Amino acid sequence: MKTMANPSNASKQRWNARNYTQVKVSVKPELAAAFKAACAAAGASMASTLSGFMANYSQHPAKHDPPLDPYATRRQRRRILDAIISQMDSLAIAEECYRDKIPENLRGSVRYEDADRCVDAANEAIERLREIY
Repeated sequence: MKTMANPSNASKQRWNARNYTQVKVSVKPELAAAFKAACAAAGASMASTLSGFMANYSQHPAKHDPPLDPYATRRQRRRILDAIISQMDSLAIAEECYRDKIPENLRGSVRYEDADRCVDAANEAIERLREIY
């Protein structure tokens, strides 16, 4: 027994054929799996994400010609490290403000001691990163 084709599907297929072009990309399985997982985590489809990349690249191709390795030069690594240090510094300041707002009667509490250790650890990490690089 032969089933009738769904007219809705045929109509969608004709519309897609007129309005879209299929682009095939071959990548390593690990990259495909990682991209699929990242899209799923972001709640985006792989097609819409790739379309967005393609549109952005088409409008600004010169911006997208960085070296293959974003950590290739010392300058690039230093810029990334500076950004990390800046974020850690902001975190240390925020934690310090939190600690300082703890009422006087709770200054010896676990909450206060944890905040104090966090401030010390962040500042120590910042100092060590600056010393190393």
